[in-house]
Amino acid sequence: MDNYDELLSVLLERLNPGMPATKKVPEDGLIPVGISNRHIHLSQQALDKLFGPGYQLTKLKDLSQPGQYACKETVMICGPKGMIGNIRILGPVRPETQIEILQSDTFKLGIPGALRLSGDLQDTPGITIVGPSGSLEIDKGVIVAQRHIHMLPEDAGRFGVQDGEVVSIAFSGKRGGVLNNVVIRAKANSGLECHIDTEEANALGVIPGTKITIKKN
Repeated sequence: MDNYDELLSVLLERLNPGMPATKKVPEDGLIPVGISNRHIHLSQQALDKLFGPGYQLTKLKDLSQPGQYACKETVMICGPKGMIGNIRILGPVRPETQIEILQSDTFKLGIPGALRLSGDLQDTPGITIVGPSGSLEIDKGVIVAQRHIHMLPEDAGRFGVQDGEVVSIAFSGKRGGVLNNVVIRAKANSGLECHIDTEEANALGVIPGTKITIKKN
């Protein structure tokens, strides 16, 4: 950080003492990696059906993205060929139920794999969700999450990328390599982090604390 940036940061802190610090682009240009396992986001209507009317989720721990958290509660999902239990619920509730699974899960469940970004649920497979107080069948909402990088719009400017741009990412290490088709998600109130799933992480020997660099396509 140069003297100008440091002075500006001090002035902003003095003027806005309650304002949380913004995570800036690291000087080395490296981005931390978050590894996601299968999980589910529920609507309040679905939560009521599975856990009882008016049920409130129990926070287990905060996640890297502001306002999001893992919950104590889990559910089971059932497809035509099999079932998977202990699917962690992430909060808070959303307008629409969404389940993010691994590519290998699609074979166990017997459903097609729909590679999508979060929120893009059109023409995705449905599934049956089982909770302690009931079950629910949804006709869409199961996706395999496309790898992506969360960042602020100002981060995107520093990295020379823009929201929706598709880039590649490079990993170092003995099993390191390059992953293509990584989508930039530059939104307000985002924490700087690259998200891949456990299968992608295992293939490249990625562990918590691993960092990546962006390679422009």
